[in-house]
Amino acid sequence: MAADRTKFILDEDRIPRAWYNINADLPTPAPPVLHPGTGQPIGPADLAPLFPMELIKQVVSQDREIEIPEPVRDAYRLYRPSPLFRAHRLEKALGTPAHIYYKYEGGSPSGSHKPNTALPQAFYNKEEGVTRLATETGAGQWGSALAFAGAMFGLDIKVYMVRSSYDQKPYRRVLMETYGAEVVASPSPDTQYGRSVLADKPDHTGSLGLAISEAIEDTVTHPGTKYSLGSVFDFVLLHQTVIGQEAIEQMALAGEEPDVVIGCAGGGSNFAGLTFPFIGRGLRGGPKPRIIAVEPEAAPSLTKGVYRYDFGDTAQMTPLVKMYTLGHSFIPEPIHAGGLRYHGMSPLVSMLKEQGMIEAQAVHQRATFEAGVRFARAEGILPAPEPTHAIKVAIDEAVEAREAGQSKVILFNLCGHGHFDLSAYERFLTGTLEDYEYPAEKVAEALEALAGLPVG
Repeated sequence: MAADRTKFILDEDRIPRAWYNINADLPTPAPPVLHPGTGQPIGPADLAPLFPMELIKQVVSQDREIEIPEPVRDAYRLYRPSPLFRAHRLEKALGTPAHIYYKYEGGSPSGSHKPNTALPQAFYNKEEGVTRLATETGAGQWGSALAFAGAMFGLDIKVYMVRSSYDQKPYRRVLMETYGAEVVASPSPDTQYGRSVLADKPDHTGSLGLAISEAIEDTVTHPGTKYSLGSVFDFVLLHQTVIGQEAIEQMALAGEEPDVVIGCAGGGSNFAGLTFPFIGRGLRGGPKPRIIAVEPEAAPSLTKGVYRYDFGDTAQMTPLVKMYTLGHSFIPEPIHAGGLRYHGMSPLVSMLKEQGMIEAQAVHQRATFEAGVRFARAEGILPAPEPTHAIKVAIDEAVEAREAGQSKVILFNLCGHGHFDLSAYERFLTGTLEDYEYPAEKVAEALEALAGLPVG
């Protein structure tokens, strides 16, 4: 019986053959991306220095399905379809009547959901004749995934890793280098912008926005190089929808529909990957579960930011996108969930929040690690710090169901394992883990700096 099963597994032939494009089902089109110089909507030619044309076409496409190239599906076979688990032991530990499910993306070669977009990005760049990719990474999950994809498709990879994570997670760097990538701490002496930041503050802990600036500068100053990114941009979220498509099919195997779907959110890729297929199904007349994005209290763009146009990077080199933002000059505290240390949120996720299609919650670092330890002791999988945010809210929802005496079906995305994050767990277990509050003054200062940019 499905009620007794722990794992719901799909055969390789059930790997999705197309990515799901939510733009086809949105009631209103997403706000245009603007040129930072003219303030006018950008066209494909403006993005061509950074991305291969096939990826640019995906950004502007209104097709509901975009075919996955066979070489990418073949690489997906190394780890997809990923399993869906019923968390029977966590349910028992919580004493809840709720049914808790999680989609586990930690079985990929790099240990997270990130190869879902790293592989197609590497493929399309290789097809266009690109020989080298430059990128940034926060916690190192994305850098590891792109390094793996570079090895699969024969590309050189340069990774600018946020300094706080570079110091906290040295074995992530080793993994990237094992795959063949070159990794430097950001801010770095390798770019003009990095050198300027270090001259002003030699002990700068870095940020994703800053690392993006360095990677883009690297791209435009090195022939044969394109820029690759692991979150925020539309085609990245598109590629991640293999997660939600598989989850819908697996929930059908379990004979249940989720009442609530939860994902952590920093830039939006893992959250969108699980939730967009569910949201799209609802927009087409199907079931409409509650959708909750969970972010860190130290970088709460969806819950404390403003919805307006802003740069995606600190040096103001990217186009302007309309998103929930804390201001591009905002530097988050060095929380261990490095993949969530970003000043903004994906434009598509931001628009869904603005239109009331999704909810958002912010949680403190210690509370997330408490949830991660509780989950590990019940289910056996050590989660990365990022998905502990989703686990915290999933537990809250399950406890609420227990107190109300009501059953509830909860689904969340466990987007990566925490095997490279043991130093953070050690800090939690020894009582030395920091618990950063919402930095209101820093955010207010960063938002003031947005004066003069289009509001939208």
